[in-house]
Amino acid sequence: MWTSEECAKYFLCLEEEVFDFKCSAGLFFDVNRQICDFKLNVDNCDITAETVIPKPLLAEANCPEKNQLGCADGTCLPQDYFCDGSQDCTDGSDEAYCDVEHDPNGATPCNSSSCLLPDCFCSKDGTRIPGNLHPSQVPQMILLTFDDAINDENWELYSQIMFPSELQNPNGCPISATFFVSHQYNNYHYTQKLWNSGHEIAVHSITHRGPEEWWSYNATIEDWFDEMVGQANILNRFAKIKMEDIRGMRVPFLRVGWNRQFLMMKEFGFVYDSSMTVPFSNPPLWPYTLDHKMPHTCTGKPFLNKVDRNKQVCPSRPYPGLWEIPLNQLEVSDFTCAMVDSCPPNLSGEDVYKMLMHNFKRHYLSNRAPYGLYFHSTWFRNPDYLSAFQKFVRDIRKQPDVWFVTNWQAIQWIRKPKTLDQIPRFEPWNCRRRFEKIDTACSIPNVCKLHSRVFQQDRYLYTCSECPQKYPWIRNEFGLE
Repeated sequence: MWTSEECAKYFLCLEEEVFDFKCSAGLFFDVNRQICDFKLNVDNCDITAETVIPKPLLAEANCPEKNQLGCADGTCLPQDYFCDGSQDCTDGSDEAYCDVEHDPNGATPCNSSSCLLPDCFCSKDGTRIPGNLHPSQVPQMILLTFDDAINDENWELYSQIMFPSELQNPNGCPISATFFVSHQYNNYHYTQKLWNSGHEIAVHSITHRGPEEWWSYNATIEDWFDEMVGQANILNRFAKIKMEDIRGMRVPFLRVGWNRQFLMMKEFGFVYDSSMTVPFSNPPLWPYTLDHKMPHTCTGKPFLNKVDRNKQVCPSRPYPGLWEIPLNQLEVSDFTCAMVDSCPPNLSGEDVYKMLMHNFKRHYLSNRAPYGLYFHSTWFRNPDYLSAFQKFVRDIRKQPDVWFVTNWQAIQWIRKPKTLDQIPRFEPWNCRRRFEKIDTACSIPNVCKLHSRVFQQDRYLYTCSECPQKYPWIRNEFGLE
């Protein structure tokens, strides 16, 4: 067991001399990220040396059984054991060298003759239009998404400013967005009201914990279930959102979780992920299913003996029928950015408008891949940015072929592509859904003052459901005593 004093120490080698340093009071040194951080975000204090994992022999082991491969020490195991997220070789070599190019059970390249809609969609470079429609017959979909908790900090923005009743799609239905909700500080009464208003509610984890790379490299399959399925259970219990309506997820910090994440998604029944930032592309990429290899490179190659933990860890295996809505990057001057609020912070309101319009045209005037604008609500606190966004929305709504839809509505169109003249009769994009009384948000929610064992303090939960006994948290999502 390491003491706080020891966990704060680190050493720096300069010109063949070793210098010892110490983090500021209350901070621990993170071995992987090479920075000082709060104790809650550091889980590698016990690492004193870098572990070098040997390369598996695989077929070179000449195993006696046809479906076996060799560990680095020559031990033969079933082929399915390699790169499945669980260590089976005593030397750990079955879970090393597991990127898209080296996984012995890896996904195969796109086969457009067998990968057919509505359940499978792929193309060599990811830019092909579903149904092979001509761009002029394709609706330009705008995907607005918002990450993190819904609460008093952003409720006025979401309920009054962003979606006024006069903002409508060409069929007269209100424009809609997708909210990736994390648990801490979330108001489930507000969440239910957004769902009732036609917006999509998706999962963004319970804890939103750090450090960032934990999601890619340390989270086990059980952790993924606890975080994502647990949050789906919380949304179902306290915002009364039907389980069948919780279809998508986004990983905190966009830190993709390799095969472990997608195995969890397949087992639970998630329909899509939207966490992968793809390399900048002209034309941009369409969403695709994970039946085959991704049509783009992963941002960094993981699991090749020595891991750069700042790089992404993309899935290497196939996950038939599971959709990926990739984050096409925005172009602004010499920079590219996936989340709007990760774009250069020194932009003026006019710069922001030009950025939004320039990237809209990149989609609209090429293959009309869905144009995603991905936000955290704090970005709109700059009044110039909010004005620029509102002006952009007003201007593109003048086009009769532009639609603001949720991620799930976009997938529904891709599964069954419709030309512009067929859209008025496209059922998934209408707004005729009616909610039963039991599903409708109450006027005055229960305000539950609950003790949290984790935080050792009281937390408030706003819900139209009955108050739980304890503050819901990971592995106790229903707040039981």
